[in-house]
Amino acid sequence: MASRNPRTKGLARWSTLLVAVTALGLAGYCVNDALAAPGDEGTIVKLAHWGRCHELDTVADLIERPQPGQAAQCVMGDVSSRAGRPDTGRDKTRPEPPSVPVLPMHAPVPPLVSPAQPGEGVFSTLVTVKGQPVVQSTTMRPDATDLGFPVGVAWMRHSALRFELHPGVLEPGGSWPVPPSIAPGRRTGLVATFNGGFKVSNGDSHGGFYLDGNTVGSLRSGAASEVFHRDGSITIGVWNRDVGMAADVVGVRQCLVPLVDQGRVTDAVYYGGTGVWGLTDGGFPFVARSGVGIDRNGDIIYVGGRLMSVSTLATTLQRAGAVTAMMLDINISWPSFISYDGTRQPSDPVPHNLVNFVRAPTRYYEQSSKDFVAVYAR
Repeated sequence: MASRNPRTKGLARWSTLLVAVTALGLAGYCVNDALAAPGDEGTIVKLAHWGRCHELDTVADLIERPQPGQAAQCVMGDVSSRAGRPDTGRDKTRPEPPSVPVLPMHAPVPPLVSPAQPGEGVFSTLVTVKGQPVVQSTTMRPDATDLGFPVGVAWMRHSALRFELHPGVLEPGGSWPVPPSIAPGRRTGLVATFNGGFKVSNGDSHGGFYLDGNTVGSLRSGAASEVFHRDGSITIGVWNRDVGMAADVVGVRQCLVPLVDQGRVTDAVYYGGTGVWGLTDGGFPFVARSGVGIDRNGDIIYVGGRLMSVSTLATTLQRAGAVTAMMLDINISWPSFISYDGTRQPSDPVPHNLVNFVRAPTRYYEQSSKDFVAVYAR
């Protein structure tokens, strides 16, 4: 029998594969994908390769037999070059995978002193996690004269972080399963720490301290409260109104009444006096103070500084976006916000004070006499 010419053979092989594909109902976009795949192979070669990747080896062999040592490589949704070249192309008809958007910088805080100095109240990145600025900070002047005592503001992305309540050796005192320090072995992923509130043991806090089923003092209705949940989240609100005891609550830290409530600075800020806000060093209204709040998105805001009044603290928290905020500790030894840089050694990150607090930034690497909060990357 006379042999067919090469052109006739090629047409016959192509027709055979197309008939087989049509019979199986696999024509259409699958074949189009195969033909549109990157590479400079001919149409027959691409269709034959597609057939092998879809268990049509018998049909594919009718039109092309691989050379010895040349195995077809099946890649889902792609055809690599059979000449040994890497496939650098991309099917432009397919959507690009979504990229993770970078967190924007927090909106600037309106200044306490006008006009603002350059950069005052403007946030910058303090800590990144997976390339995202999950802890951001800024500083501001508390008034026009105290230039050496800036107010520090820190914003923390709640969904990216995990919050833990730690007891102190003296406050609240007692024996707890959680240590009064961030010991070696517990520092990986640490991004921040900040101080607790007024003393619980003598009633100064006007509230209680609860951790892992044990309570010091009593949890008081109406008290401003940090509430720590089993999944590492934190909420801030008025006890038995906004927040309360539940099965997933592992910790509660109460301190006084709200500074900011439902987005407004409370009347108690202006009229409460020492009976509400406590005694200060030397009786001066401008002392070291600290507070924490939550914004409408559930993110956490800390404010602290060396020379602040109650109203300065409350106003700064509110201007930074807090819809609910509470006083933490006051007087020179206690307020502190510390960030941690684990770039060089993740298991032992380097601590840095937010502003010029008097205590060393390593303070929570040692046993703390008072309770505090540790913040970790999720």
